Amino acid sequence: MDGPSSPHNGSASPSEGSGGTAGGSGAPSGPGETLITEGKATIVFPSANEVFYNPVQGFNRDLTCAVLTEFARLWLRPKGIQVILPGEEEEVVGGSPPKPPEAGELPSPPHEGGDPSRALETPRMARPGEACEGGLRVLEALAASGLRSIRFAQEVPGLRAVVACDRSAAAVTAMARNVALNSVGGLVTPHLGDARMLMYQSKADREPFDVIDLDPYGSPSPFLDAAVQAVSEGGLLCVTCTDMGVMAGNSPETCYSKYGAVSLKGKFCHEMALRIVLHSLDLRANCYQRFVVPLLSLSADFYVRVFVRVFTGQAKVKASASKQALVFHCVGCGSHHLQRLGRATTHGNSLKFGAASGPPVGPTCEFCHHRHQLGGPVWAEPLHDPEFVGGVLEALERSPGRFATEPRLKGVLSVISEELGHVPLYYTLDGLSSTIRSNTPSLLQLRSALLHAGFQVSLSHACKNAVKTDAPPAVLWDIMRCWAKLHPVKLERLPDTSPAARILSVEPTLQASFALRDDANPSSRKRGLKRFPENPEAFWGPKARAKAGGGISPSLQEKRKRLQNKRTERPDGAELKQFPCKRFKEGTCSRGDQCCYSHEEGPQAVPQTPLSPDPH
Repeated sequence: MDGPSSPHNGSASPSEGSGGTAGGSGAPSGPGETLITEGKATIVFPSANEVFYNPVQGFNRDLTCAVLTEFARLWLRPKGIQVILPGEEEEVVGGSPPKPPEAGELPSPPHEGGDPSRALETPRMARPGEACEGGLRVLEALAASGLRSIRFAQEVPGLRAVVACDRSAAAVTAMARNVALNSVGGLVTPHLGDARMLMYQSKADREPFDVIDLDPYGSPSPFLDAAVQAVSEGGLLCVTCTDMGVMAGNSPETCYSKYGAVSLKGKFCHEMALRIVLHSLDLRANCYQRFVVPLLSLSADFYVRVFVRVFTGQAKVKASASKQALVFHCVGCGSHHLQRLGRATTHGNSLKFGAASGPPVGPTCEFCHHRHQLGGPVWAEPLHDPEFVGGVLEALERSPGRFATEPRLKGVLSVISEELGHVPLYYTLDGLSSTIRSNTPSLLQLRSALLHAGFQVSLSHACKNAVKTDAPPAVLWDIMRCWAKLHPVKLERLPDTSPAARILSVEPTLQASFALRDDANPSSRKRGLKRFPENPEAFWGPKARAKAGGGISPSLQEKRKRLQNKRTERPDGAELKQFPCKRFKEGTCSRGDQCCYSHEEGPQAVPQTPLSPDPH
């Protein structure tokens, strides 16, 4: 029974409390209530409240549980605590010392009481569902039904405490009921209040959270400043953004106001959205001499999700400018170039930072002579930590059956592990071929051509037809020119000023080979992993926004049906009677009772805007 509260004052995402199946576990539920089971958790909430039930987001929560498990390994290993999952017990050797910290791995924070001498002792075991002394302190800042926090308590080992926060009293009451229902009261504590105030207070009290999970409705930007301060040294931030329309280029000015970056409407928009979020997080952390290190960044369904660690260091913060870049995007052929904001040069054993030189492009595109759009700044460093992603995959292999979405988890993480980390953004097969008005080469043919030319190439988890390569745009267009020679384009039908005509009018300097290579087919594709699943159901996107004053918003489908063609005259005219007649209000309507619009004055008639067309 999640209280619908304002999404920017500590309320929950419409996806929360979702991803399971309605069904009984013997738990008490009253009339008009539904039992939802996901993973090991079962929650109760009113059947009519669809705001907090979206089965698609089960993948999001499964992934978060998997990531938190691997992060717990990294966090607890220096303390001599070994994380154990179901199926891993046989791998534990009694009395064996824990692995030493990896290179660059942060030791446990001072407030956690890490003791170096413990590395020589028999490791303690941390299992799911058990409180762990010295373990992770987790905050779910927008908890709603509490499903995510309950799943953390039951499925993630190495937790000391989980705080589930929401500003709605009804939501907190429901959380308390669900916590008791799942018998996780020893780990999960519901908290009534504004998530931002809770995070600011934790910083003031010097009691930071080791993990902070933000999954609001729409943009998380109001919570980021508090989150980068309230997370502990080396702690984990998990951030979801569902305002993809803003970050995909539909509202670049809104994107700048929320994230400090201008979005572009290009084929690479989903990866650019990830890089905008990382830029925004790093920028806000820099204000407090902190910086972020991405572990995993994901674009899936209707949202993006990033997992980053936050560290403190004045010297490291100086390098942040050289990690950001502006994006020059040609509106004609779609070529893109990145311009770093800063430059880092090596002087002996030290680094010197300064302004970068640019721009990397001329007044117009060198290939099609069209203008450029300028976007960003965006994060220009790798999106993922390959070693960490590999650890998550290995844990899934060692403990199969933990998650309902395990096939998709393995597929997506496998594609991510194959991505070229040092190459920002990507092109698409259909985008390249449509620019020159040719038929489309197969994925293996284009990948083979790039490999024959001596360049690296990979897929992208953000787009099925993506081509991520370190080849410059000039090489890509040479390969497409060679393809057009094998599959001729009717140049006589192309305007002289079109991108296709201008690109194809130049002879290629590279003779591309499209002979298939064995290494052109990535491993995830060979194994037939579930990388890009189809939409699971109709209207599978985000649910309707919760009302700040309480109550349930109408579903998006109902709203769409009500407003679609609202000014079009229907045969019976019944739908139009809810709208007032503009001419009647002016005293000039001559149709009387025959008018299809309302001639009644009162609250039942919806007032028209000044831009409404003439009803007659």
